[in-house]
Amino acid sequence: MLELTDVTKRFGNTIAVNNVSTSFEPGQMVGIIGRSGAGKSTLLRLINRLATADEGKITSGEIDVRSLSGTQLRAWRARCAMIFQQFNLVNRLDVLTNVLIGRIGNAGTMPVMFKHFSATDRANAAMALDRLDLLSQALQRADTLSGGQQQRVAIARALMQKPSIILADEPIASLDPRNARLVMDALRTINQQDKITVITNLHTLDAARAYCDRIIGMAHGHVVFDGAPDKLTSAMIQQIYGDEHETAVDESLTSTIAATGAAGQAGKRHLETAH
Repeated sequence: MLELTDVTKRFGNTIAVNNVSTSFEPGQMVGIIGRSGAGKSTLLRLINRLATADEGKITSGEIDVRSLSGTQLRAWRARCAMIFQQFNLVNRLDVLTNVLIGRIGNAGTMPVMFKHFSATDRANAAMALDRLDLLSQALQRADTLSGGQQQRVAIARALMQKPSIILADEPIASLDPRNARLVMDALRTINQQDKITVITNLHTLDAARAYCDRIIGMAHGHVVFDGAPDKLTSAMIQQIYGDEHETAVDESLTSTIAATGAAGQAGKRHLETAH
């Protein structure tokens, strides 16, 4: 179990994460919501150790995440895969190589730089792309793909790390509603089939309600809500979003999910069959 106890992170005079205590059971799919500046992205970066907490404890079993360095830190980041809003792919490289870069935490930097990948790694990368319906694009340059396709490549790359946790930082913020649905369908299917814990920051309230078992609401660096989606009341939404609460519900995503529900189910069946 991943546990955060009294975690605080400051940037100068700004407290980005303020005395946060929470825990994540293995296999959960958790959506973290809140307006811009609420501390959502910083919280994920603290878990992955892209940033280090100023106070408090972050533990996973016997692992003290704040104290990790060197090889142990690289191993933690491999176990705790990060997916970013802007994909972080290498545009000039082909899709398959971008996915194989996910092995850097295990294979080391030099073999990855010179594209010295084992036959097993190449086969696993191809299977990851197939699960995400991208195998036919394996030899294309990454920058020839749509935004939604690039985000699914980033998910395939994360799978190559063989993680127990996937952290997704606003994975659908820059996508149109259809591609947002495809990405969220993929994350949910991986969560259910592989039993990988997924913790994702979502600006869109409806996406959190539709896909997540649990929602954490943040405001001004604090956790102000933590519970099941059906427990999230209008008053609590107001507390989380303030004056933004009218726009927190993305009606276009709701209508797209409804209108393309059959397509979404077909996509899920494809993933399940491929797996």
